[in-house]
Amino acid sequence: MEEIKEKLHADACCNHDDHDGCCHGAESEETGLPQIAAAAVLFIAALILSRFTIPAVSAPYQKLPQLVLYFAAYMLCGLSVVKSAVWNLFHGNIFDEKFLMALASIAALAIGEYPEAVGVMLFYQIGEFFQDYAVDKTHDSINAVLKLRPDTAHLLAGSTEQDVPPEQVQPGQTIIVRPGERIPLDGIITKGSGYVDTSAQTGEPVPRRAEPGQQVLAGYVNTQGALEIKVTKPFGESSTARILELIEHAVKNKAKSERLITRFARVYTPAVCAAALLITVVPSLFTGSWHTWLYRGIIFLVVSCPCALVVSVPLSFFGGIGSASRKGILIKGSNYLELLADAKTAVFDKTGTLTKGNFIVTDIHLPADGTLTEQELVAIAAHAEKYSTHPISKSLRTAHHGACCETAAVENVQEISGQGLKVTVDGQAVLAGNETLMQEQRVAGYSPCPRAHNGTIVHVAVNGTYAGHIIISDEIKEDAARAIEGLKALGITDTIMLTGDNSETARKTADALGIGTVHAGLLPEDKLTHLESCLAARKSRADAVIYIGDGINDAPVLARADVGIAMNALGSDAAIEAADVVLMTDEPSRLCDAVTIARRTVRIARQNIIGALGVKAVVMLLGAAGITGMWTAVFGDVGVLILAILNAMRLLM
Repeated sequence: MEEIKEKLHADACCNHDDHDGCCHGAESEETGLPQIAAAAVLFIAALILSRFTIPAVSAPYQKLPQLVLYFAAYMLCGLSVVKSAVWNLFHGNIFDEKFLMALASIAALAIGEYPEAVGVMLFYQIGEFFQDYAVDKTHDSINAVLKLRPDTAHLLAGSTEQDVPPEQVQPGQTIIVRPGERIPLDGIITKGSGYVDTSAQTGEPVPRRAEPGQQVLAGYVNTQGALEIKVTKPFGESSTARILELIEHAVKNKAKSERLITRFARVYTPAVCAAALLITVVPSLFTGSWHTWLYRGIIFLVVSCPCALVVSVPLSFFGGIGSASRKGILIKGSNYLELLADAKTAVFDKTGTLTKGNFIVTDIHLPADGTLTEQELVAIAAHAEKYSTHPISKSLRTAHHGACCETAAVENVQEISGQGLKVTVDGQAVLAGNETLMQEQRVAGYSPCPRAHNGTIVHVAVNGTYAGHIIISDEIKEDAARAIEGLKALGITDTIMLTGDNSETARKTADALGIGTVHAGLLPEDKLTHLESCLAARKSRADAVIYIGDGINDAPVLARADVGIAMNALGSDAAIEAADVVLMTDEPSRLCDAVTIARRTVRIARQNIIGALGVKAVVMLLGAAGITGMWTAVFGDVGVLILAILNAMRLLM
């Protein structure tokens, strides 16, 4: 975790991959707020004193008190910058912002412009203070996730309890988690019940009920009752470890804007130093006004410092990643934020993504001359499917509440491949399956069903006579329609669903959600083929195609999409490896939050780039022409830096 924090701070400060000391050289000293405040007081006192004549002090010594105050202020706010610049100089980091500030202030001192020399350093340190504050705010937003890692697990060994590091606990062992403690490892509750707070992982503020048999993830907080948990995964494979891995990815993967600024700064800084030298030397050779042109060269140096760019752009992206993490959205890198912001096409998996993957009985139909009630039909079907592990069988058993045949004897179970089951229930021959089964077995009274249904039909026959059919459907998630509407409101109107379900069921689900295009009956490799078609059909390579799946069967498609988004997939190795973004909850609407955050992040980063370069270019030209002075240059550097940082900090609010 400490490595992640250090990397965050280093990138937010300087964004130079090969400049280890560009922000804080080994010999630099931190200038705190008290020092800055003291330097400001001394600086203001010197400015005020310059307006007055001190009685009984001879003319040659009138400026001595001012010089003492300026010197003291400079030592407080400028010494650390000069020392850091010298240290960086001897370690190969020549053209950084500290070098520019030190060079400009020393040159100002050399020509007797003491207020400007101190002002440059003072306002630079104020800018650094705002920068550090912004970085700390970014840390706070991401530390909420980093704190998921507990330090201790209470391991139960028989009747004894031992506190050990989570890394030492093995799958199959039992730990106890008391109220107020964070669950250290993934596992299944074996004893105890209560509520767990999942907000640090999922962003969901409402605690969830925790009962025996329920799975819990590392990072959840137990809010009520002691829980005994059987560990299912070692710490290295737990959800907490995966979250930390995602954050490491996020820190390392830079957006194109960040890489552009890094390359730009490497060329830009030496170029402006050369330009400042030319501004100073060339005109002076013709005019002889060395003082005037040296002053203009200093102005050019001060305003040219690229701090506003190299600080605010990575800070914007880290702020966006932190903002997303608070909403239960983990993004592997700022480059994926840029791609999300450019999304024009959204491709969805169906089961487990837009639907719950929980099949329920939604309708029951009896023949006109039938002798069974609806409850009896469901009971017979449930007993016929008693030994099946298929999700449809489970839904039948869930719907059956003991209306009849509670103690029925189930015998002679015969599975007919691709059709259904043939079984004896309390001595009655029962068939349960699809229409092919009914036709093949020549069931009396059976006639094909109309196709106006949204789900799977289980036909039931008793002793060779048709008894009715049961419709079983997958539930659509409560916020799935809201997610599609939200994406369309964001301009992502091209929505596509890829599913292995039959075309009729898929089309009805798509119509209910407002999805435009459906491709059904697909194998995983077919989904990949259709995604390739989506990528080829986009109007521009800048238009990103995103794919949203449940992260297991969809791993190849997640990996191929411009941005692969896995939902509720912390338990899936395939999701973590293949996806670029992980939604830690089961809510499709979080996708809209992710796109909104991405677009806001990119918009703010671009505002900072355009604003900083525009203001600096104007002030550079005016300074070189002698129209503006040092204080305008200070605003062009530090003022723009502070404005850019404040703009980036909007993402943290």
